[in-house]
Amino acid sequence: MLNEERRRAILDLLTNQGRVLVTELSRHFETSQVTIRKDLEILHSRGLVHRTHGGALPAREGALEDPTLREKEKLHRQEKMRIAENAATKVKEGQVVILDSGTTTTTIARALRNFKNLTIITNAVNIAAELAGTAVEVILTGGTVRKNSFSLVGPIAEETLHRLTADLLFLGVDGFDVHYGLSTPNLHEAKVNRVMVEISKKIVAVCDSSKFGRRSLSLISPVSMLHEVITDRGLSKTDLRALKQAGVEVTLV
Repeated sequence: MLNEERRRAILDLLTNQGRVLVTELSRHFETSQVTIRKDLEILHSRGLVHRTHGGALPAREGALEDPTLREKEKLHRQEKMRIAENAATKVKEGQVVILDSGTTTTTIARALRNFKNLTIITNAVNIAAELAGTAVEVILTGGTVRKNSFSLVGPIAEETLHRLTADLLFLGVDGFDVHYGLSTPNLHEAKVNRVMVEISKKIVAVCDSSKFGRRSLSLISPVSMLHEVITDRGLSKTDLRALKQAGVEVTLV
């Protein structure tokens, strides 16, 4: 069987089964796991599959997909907990930290509740509520509320951010393509996120590995603007290698 024939057959199996595993494909095609991994990496680079630890899933949904915060909360909870715990270790007393909207950044907010001398800037109404009553000082941007994400967007949010500066930004995203950049399905959210990137000294992307290999409608930032990525061990070797080649520090939890 030719390489391209085998890759087309892998795509057929993925369509029928919903996922494929390296070990099973190796037995099915009577070839080495090294060869199968290479096939999956090539299919991933073409945007035809989403590479995961030990196998692959179908390519991600459309660029306009915009699930609600409650829908997102049900997904990848353990990964988000580990990401949040690691992110909290990078925060020091006396710093100013930006948290954009999202379930991963909400989990980070919970991990920062016990800080005594910390300022959090956020455009997420639910994150402000999480930190209410703690010693953490919260600056809420103001703006128009998006019902899907409980985030504040628009000119008021952007103007508020332009008047501030931050030591550290934890940026959650809907899409992370190592060649295209970080993206989100909402144009207004992307504009607010871009200002957050502009005013922050250090930018750290926080997202589980399911967000990789996916592009949403609106670009927030190219990968070159990032200093670090915190994600889980499901990140493909291809994406890990590309991030390191771009000079981005990667923390796998």
